[in-house]
Amino acid sequence: MKLNKEMHLNDLLSPDLKKAATREGFGAALAEVGEKDANVIAISADVLGSVQMNVFAKKFPERALNVGVAEQNLAAVAAGLAYQGKTVFIGAFAAFSPGRNWEQIKTTICYGEANVKIEGSHTGLDVGEDGATHQMMEDFALMRSLPGMTVLSPCDFEETKKAVYAAWREKGPFYIRCTRGKVPMFTSPDTPFDVGKINLLNEGSEIAVIATGDTVYPALLAADALEKEGVSVAVANMHTISKVDAAALEKLAKLGGKIITVEDHQVKGGLGSAVCEALAETYPCRVRRHGMKMAFGESGTGPQVMGKYGLDKDGIIKVIREELAIK
Repeated sequence: MKLNKEMHLNDLLSPDLKKAATREGFGAALAEVGEKDANVIAISADVLGSVQMNVFAKKFPERALNVGVAEQNLAAVAAGLAYQGKTVFIGAFAAFSPGRNWEQIKTTICYGEANVKIEGSHTGLDVGEDGATHQMMEDFALMRSLPGMTVLSPCDFEETKKAVYAAWREKGPFYIRCTRGKVPMFTSPDTPFDVGKINLLNEGSEIAVIATGDTVYPALLAADALEKEGVSVAVANMHTISKVDAAALEKLAKLGGKIITVEDHQVKGGLGSAVCEALAETYPCRVRRHGMKMAFGESGTGPQVMGKYGLDKDGIIKVIREELAIK
């Protein structure tokens, strides 16, 4: 592979590469910012442990609240505290926040630009065994449509920590998408993270793959496998879904004249749509949106379900080959 040295990535193929859920990165960073800022409050909807807010709660029980299974109240209570000057982090399963409380997020948080940071955990097909009702595949579409909302989709533990710090430092509403399953920790503390920027992780010349969240690592594995066959694939990590780096997208489009987007989300309204919207105004080119094709998932282990719907290494390789065959 031709990894971008400026990204300071770990050895992708090392047998010692550790794994952790991105929700664990969220919990670790939340506890850290809680140490630095006594104004930080954490609120959950009866799932403190599941969304990894329990680390914060053990350290600062007086600043950790549980509203119970009431996601609408979760958003409203958070907004009220934010309007009193608090920096509020809320956490729940994404199927219910923003899935159930989107209207409260819109009217009580976004309308007044409340300083509330939303963790949407257990997202996408990664949830696996919980099945279609809990596999949140529409959160990008819901959240990036809200005025003032910054939507972040970190790819691993370290990047999630950086996303939490970025949300803490910047005023206003944030949504941070997290996984339940463990993903390889391939970025390092030195890997750059800037809200709104796209990170080119692997250099290539024939086609560009833009991935986000838990699809970034399999996209890199796909590029590595194809390079051994003489195919040069650029891979970029677009961790910010709401603020698009149009200049970086144009550079990627010019590499081979084609882009493939990869996301653990419906193909409408998410990463692929954001890329298409930006390129339509600056550098129109062919874009293949790879994700859930407007369908519901099913039960199975995370890897099994991701594999069935083509979001693993082999599935991404297949899509790249199909696009390269189109002249």
